[in-house]
Amino acid sequence: RRWAVTYCTSCSLRIVTRGAPQSVLQYNNLANHTLLTEPGLVQSLWCVVWNTSHGEELLWLRGDRTMGLKEGNKVNTSNVCISPVMENDNGVTFTCKLTQDPATHISVILNITFPPLLSVEDPHPVEENSDVTLSCHVNANPQAQMAWYKDNSNLTLEKDRHQVYQSSVVFRLTIKGTQKSDNGMYTCWATSPLGARRKDFYLTVTDKKTIFFLWKP
Repeated sequence: RRWAVTYCTSCSLRIVTRGAPQSVLQYNNLANHTLLTEPGLVQSLWCVVWNTSHGEELLWLRGDRTMGLKEGNKVNTSNVCISPVMENDNGVTFTCKLTQDPATHISVILNITFPPLLSVEDPHPVEENSDVTLSCHVNANPQAQMAWYKDNSNLTLEKDRHQVYQSSVVFRLTIKGTQKSDNGMYTCWATSPLGARRKDFYLTVTDKKTIFFLWKP
């Protein structure tokens, strides 16, 4: 999509990265290295064969998938351009290998820092005395600290009625046996060193329906 990227007994590989703002980093082979970057930037990875007297063909992998390379971008020097860097590239590994000797390789893992990104869906109205779960999906690097608010105040959690679940990608609040007092605006707050974000839910608790039975003698 946004990508524009050898068998010998003694050669080695190096990856040189070029990004914006202008920077050049060099990595030695046979190790995993981390490249710190940000969304919106352009990063160029150059793989270079050292200590060889003839042409060595290179291949690139993104994760475990082989990337297509154009002719002229395969022998002794090869380049992959990531333009632009995006949040969902975080944690992705780019690996350069010798085609004839895949054991000779070098990898770079993208470490993309960005403030919290949140997404939510408003719950449907629920009947009194039923259960409801509010889910807040979060993506952040570094991981965000999460909190629940109700009507712009810290939510006081009741042991028997509130359950909170958190993973690296979701923050959930379950309310057991809803009451009319649970009506209102709930806010999912995410805070990290790079910023804070909030998303609001609106919960409506309706009267419990009464069912009548007609009986004729």
